[in-house]
Amino acid sequence: MTAASPNSQSLLDADGVARALDDLAATIAADFPTPPDTLMLLGIRTRGVTMADRLHERLQKHYGRAVAFGTLDITLYRDDLSELKNQPIVRGSEFPHDVDGAVLILTDDVIYTGRTIRAAMDEIVDYGRPKLIRLACLVDRGHREYPIQPDYVGLRVETTLDQVVKVKFAEDDGEDGVELSPK
Repeated sequence: MTAASPNSQSLLDADGVARALDDLAATIAADFPTPPDTLMLLGIRTRGVTMADRLHERLQKHYGRAVAFGTLDITLYRDDLSELKNQPIVRGSEFPHDVDGAVLILTDDVIYTGRTIRAAMDEIVDYGRPKLIRLACLVDRGHREYPIQPDYVGLRVETTLDQVVKVKFAEDDGEDGVELSPK
């Protein structure tokens, strides 16, 4: 088990992250027992992409066939873009096929205010009109400002406004885990 940083509380260790992702994949597969050809996992940069990649592997094993996987960079769609101090780095979005009529599973590591997801949906509809969009998040920490709720959640945790939830993935951070800590 990975030790949390000082003044932090460990919410999930590496095994907990793996179990949460297994449960998310199983729930998605249950909702789509015969996945449509247009099914696409779409991860929001950065850790939403890592999460989508891991779900992608699990779903491909479950279905025994390829599942489309793409990435979404919402930088230019953020409502706080003018408030960012540094020049934002835009890495672009990648869609493996047309989003018109697609069944999208949008993924992000943590849902908080809902603003990130709103920005993601704004970008998606600029590319086309999906049949439906479902949202998968590893952690739901509450405090929504927009009426956006995830369809699939690995962990729900009550937080205060002066706390932060940090998701760590080995690919991005060298280890897996979820911590709750003061801002």
